[in-house]
Parts: sequence; C-alpha cells; structure tokens
Amino acid sequence: MANVDLHIHSKYSGGTSKDMNLSNILKYGKLKGLDVIGTGDCLNPKYLEEIKEFKDRELVLTVEVEDKDRVHHLIIIPSISKAEELIERFKRYSNNIETEGRAKINLSGEEIFEIVKETESLIGPAHAFTPWTSIYKTFNSIYECYKKKPDFVELGLSADTDMADRVKELRDIPFLTNSDAHSYHPHRLGREFNRMDITIGNIEENFEEIKEAIKKHKIKANVGIFPELGKYHLTACSKCYVKFKKEDAIKFKWRCPECGGLIKKGVLSRVEELGEDKIEHPPFRPPYIKIIPLLEIISLSLNRGVFTKTVKGVYDKFIEKFGEEIAILLDINLDKLKEVNERVANTIKLFRENKIYIIPGGGGKYGEISLTPKKVNYYKEKITLDKWLSC
Repeated sequence: MANVDLHIHSKYSGGTSKDMNLSNILKYGKLKGLDVIGTGDCLNPKYLEEIKEFKDRELVLTVEVEDKDRVHHLIIIPSISKAEELIERFKRYSNNIETEGRAKINLSGEEIFEIVKETESLIGPAHAFTPWTSIYKTFNSIYECYKKKPDFVELGLSADTDMADRVKELRDIPFLTNSDAHSYHPHRLGREFNRMDITIGNIEENFEEIKEAIKKHKIKANVGIFPELGKYHLTACSKCYVKFKKEDAIKFKWRCPECGGLIKKGVLSRVEELGEDKIEHPPFRPPYIKIIPLLEIISLSLNRGVFTKTVKGVYDKFIEKFGEEIAILLDINLDKLKEVNERVANTIKLFRENKIYIIPGGGGKYGEISLTPKKVNYYKEKITLDKWLSC
C-alpha cells in the first residue's frame, strides 16, 4: 500500500521555498512516509529539465494550471514527452508558462480538458471548494466547466469525504486528497495524501499504476487533516478572521463590519449550498482518515511554537527512532512512542481516540488544535465547542 501525494509545487511557483527542488522533495517526502510524490509544476521547461534527471525515482508528473475563469485544475501526465507536448500546445495561450510553475492558460476549463485528454493525461478540479480559485467558486456544477466528467475531484484542505458526498453530482467520481505543499517542510508536504494499491516504478510506470488506481477504485483511503483545520472551512473575514454565519455575511454585503475586510464564504457554507442534507457514499468510496501534522501535536504537547528549536528537536528524535511521520501518527504502539516523549505520546493517544478539540479556520487562517474547549469567535457571539470532533 503506497502513500501518494499528487499535488505540490516547486521553487518555480510563486510563494514557494527557494529550496523546493526534487532532491529536498524526495528526501523529506521519505521522512514524511510518502512512497510516490507528484512533481508539481512539470510544464515549466526549466523544472522539466530537472525532472528528467529523476525520472527513475518515486515520482509522477503533475501540474496545476489556472484557466481564464481563475479555476485551478490538477493534471497528471503520462510521460516527459507528453509534458513537452502540453507545453507546446499551451504556450500560445499563456504568457507565463515558461517562467511560472502554475501557469495561467487563457482557455476555458472545457478547452483545457479537451487538450489534456488528447495527451492521454488525467484532469480534475484542484481544491474544488475553496473560495478563491476553485471550480465551485465560479460554477455551480463541474459540468458547467468541463461539459464532461473529470477523472477525479481534489477535495482541498477544508473539505472531507463526508462533506463532498453531500453533493449528488460527485458521488460517481473518485476523490483525491493532496497537500498542495509550497514547502518541503514536513508540516506541509504530505499533510494530505492517498493510500493506493499500486506497485512503485519509474515516472511512467507510476502514472499507469495511479491511473488504474483512480479508474478502477484502488484508492484504499483518503488521508487528510481535519477539514476544520483548513484555512477556509468557515465563513470569515479575510483580514481580522472573525467568523460569520452566512446570513450575516449576506446582510453585511460580504464586508466585515469590524474592520472593513472582505468576508470569504467558507467551504462548509458552499457545500451546504450545493449539497443535500444527507451524506451518501457510493460503494467504491474509501474511508477518510483524519490526521494532524506531528509538529502540531508536539507543539501542543510542549506548549511551544511549531517552528521552535525545542519542537523541531523532539520531532527529529521521533523520526530518528521510527523513520517516518505517518506511521508515528497512525500505527506505532503508544508504549514505544513514550520511550521518546511521554507527553507527546499521550497527545497522540488522545488524537487516536478522537479527543482533540479544534478551533475551525476561516478567511485564510488555519484552524488550531487544543486539549481543552475553546470558543469560536463568531460575529456578536461566541460558541463553545463542547463536543469532541470525530476522526
């Protein structure tokens, strides 16, 4: 069973680490516990040259592109020659494909879809529900965008399977959970991934295996952070992050009365608009396993910042002893974890027992984890989280 993260970015995308190269991606992906990683940004010619040097490694060619309606699409590509073909076909419609990792293509989603399918690649909407650059930000149906059924739908950090399967048109489409990482740091890389029943090979063999896993329902689990931890889970101000009920946001014309900032519709609100009250999973839908990045668990346990030396030092001790983060979070015996740090092991125990509180994110601010109940700062009221959030 392979852990597969199919959506990341390289140093050629805006807002990424300058050290986001394939050497670091592969090194830290292994520490995370990933078996196959999407290259990201493979239509950037300079990055594609780097990829050629790693074509026999545990990679698969992937890229995210933006269409003329600001909808983002994730593309999984069979081979380097097909990536070169897509570069040639897209560059007449793009001013930045040769400089930017996530290119802007001046075509509709339908036109991009047709070109991608002609190269035998796979395509689906990236982070489908997020309020800035997603398919459900611009359209009320994926078929308004593509006119045909995509190969998959990527859920994004602020949604999970239960939320997405409230939307009737999605119930016959496979879901992907990917990190959309802009850094190789283990806090970001692999924070969401897919467990697939595949055999790992070179870059072309990995495509065929992943294609079969998607087409023949061999995705055995979608693994991701609690959607409440996502930056856009609840409707909130994008400046001061005060949460709003949707009816209040409408009343204020999507401008925050506290600071004047833009109120962004949360993923949960968008799902409620698009979906039914019932959750109906199709027979092929795999389980959704919720995780919390290990650095956040250590930070909470020790009451120290996520990126402090103390937290990093404890993280390194766990990795040195057990080899990878995913196994530490989900599989390794708690008594063995206590040999490294008892406080952290106890917090992992609470996480595994669904006894971690979450203060939901919104407006561009990530949610937070807590060992005690906290209040959600809604406009004009505060609501106490008095129930455990389930994994």
